[in-house]
Amino acid sequence: MQKIGIIFPGQGSQSIGMGRSFVEHSAEAKALVQAASVRLGFDFEALLFEENERINETAYTQPAILLVSMMAYTLFQQAKPIIPSLFLGHSLGEFSAIAAAGAIDVIDAVALVHRRGALMQSACDGVDAGMMVLLGLDDAKVEALCAEALREGKKVWPANYNQEGQIVVAGLKSDLVAMESVFKAAGAKRAMLLNMSVASHCPLLSQAQAPLRAEMESLLRDSFCAPVISNVTAQPYQSKAEALELLSDQLIKPVRYKHSIAAVAPQLDLMIEFGNGKVLSGLNRKIAPECETLNVFDMESLEKALQALS
Repeated sequence: MQKIGIIFPGQGSQSIGMGRSFVEHSAEAKALVQAASVRLGFDFEALLFEENERINETAYTQPAILLVSMMAYTLFQQAKPIIPSLFLGHSLGEFSAIAAAGAIDVIDAVALVHRRGALMQSACDGVDAGMMVLLGLDDAKVEALCAEALREGKKVWPANYNQEGQIVVAGLKSDLVAMESVFKAAGAKRAMLLNMSVASHCPLLSQAQAPLRAEMESLLRDSFCAPVISNVTAQPYQSKAEALELLSDQLIKPVRYKHSIAAVAPQLDLMIEFGNGKVLSGLNRKIAPECETLNVFDMESLEKALQALS
């Protein structure tokens, strides 16, 4: 039996039209969209399929991405039921992972990440928060530069370890702009501000931790069909108590995606990315080229993945 890892993308993978193929061809997918619309009180079909600004606002981006990921995973499991070896997600994608693992109802998860996005935005209101992607610097150099900046009173932290030579930093936008020349002088090939109004995975989000944990406490179950890999530790967990701790910490600590993939790839025969786009598959080719990653983002790619597993 193949050992399969299931992975889910995070914020930044969104685009207008994502999930349309599922909704047009599957009553189950359409029912999920309708249930999410009723639960949250706004039209998910309009959010996903019509031109709008909300899709890039974190409180709406997060539930939209999770819903499409879970449509993809649900339809796959209907066609070919499997018990994965593990689940893994990038940032927001870790919430898709716990839903796929059975630790939270799908619509509860949609509501939870809507609340998560609102809490993250609230924590950054009145603070000119931002994020910057760096290319061409190793982790130790970025960590040292951020540590020196903190000693100087700036607020800049490593936030996403995506792959070798690609790391995202978060903090105050003015401090990130001030650090751009420092990063480039240290050898960065690129230092580019991202179109973000929140500073994810850094201490600026500390005030969101307690209310998010309270929301999770009422929604999570102590029931995981397989381990989930933590963004914070790059280690597996499989209990509600661990999820509460690790998903709260995830708000203020960096996403160790490349560490996670490097750790799990030798244990797996295959990974499958469920959700819009191919961002994680692209990262995986650089981190662990020996382990193939399939994609399921529409009905055509679903059929290809099913054929590859047949």
